[in-house]
Amino acid sequence: MGRGDKAFEYYSKIAPAYREDISDLHRTEPYVYAQMIAGKDASRHGEAKNSWLTGTAAWNFIAVSQYILGIKPQYDGLKVDPSIPQGWPGFKLTRVFRGVTYNITVKNPNKVCKGVIKMIVDGAVKEGNIIPPLAKGTHEIEIILGQ
Repeated sequence: MGRGDKAFEYYSKIAPAYREDISDLHRTEPYVYAQMIAGKDASRHGEAKNSWLTGTAAWNFIAVSQYILGIKPQYDGLKVDPSIPQGWPGFKLTRVFRGVTYNITVKNPNKVCKGVIKMIVDGAVKEGNIIPPLAKGTHEIEIILGQ
């Protein structure tokens, strides 16, 4: 919905990496998702249940890659439509799509959460934010966010 700050806030509340500083309360492997974490009234406060058995990691991969970072496969190409926190200066990632490697750099000079104003594919400015199918090999993509 374009609320990158809120999306990342929600993600960071459930991501194992953001729980490292409370390891005394989150008793499970620090790098896995759990079904639940026992609350204050439980006899084993902080104990995580059913780690490794949920589909949470897979769903979070989709949430982060397709909705926060905004890299979504489409029929007509690879859509780049990030919804990131305003404070992020941008990010870089590599995505293989239909056998083609895309090195994608997203820049956020205007400190916005959403809004692609420019897409450059292999040095050429392209309209929109869907990278059309490209020839095999590696391609450089630059995305500029703004309003």
